[in-house]
Amino acid sequence: MIIGYLILSWFPNARDSFVGGILGKCVEPYLSPFRRIIPNIGPLDLSPIVALIALRFVFSGIYAVLDYIARLF
Repeated sequence: MIIGYLILSWFPNARDSFVGGILGKCVEPYLSPFRRIIPNIGPLDLSPIVALIALRFVFSGIYAVLDYIARLF
């Protein structure tokens, strides 16, 4: 969803569409803490990249814990 939301930013008024509104409501609460921490570099917003990396670490951690639990049984 984050990547789709980023692609919509390339097209004028795409975020104002129905799909853009739904994606915005789902993605913005997750991206907003990263946007407060990471400043924009000119017109580039690097917070979605950091947010995706953080999400990857979270899923890797969850997978490792579940794998460990599965090996116990």
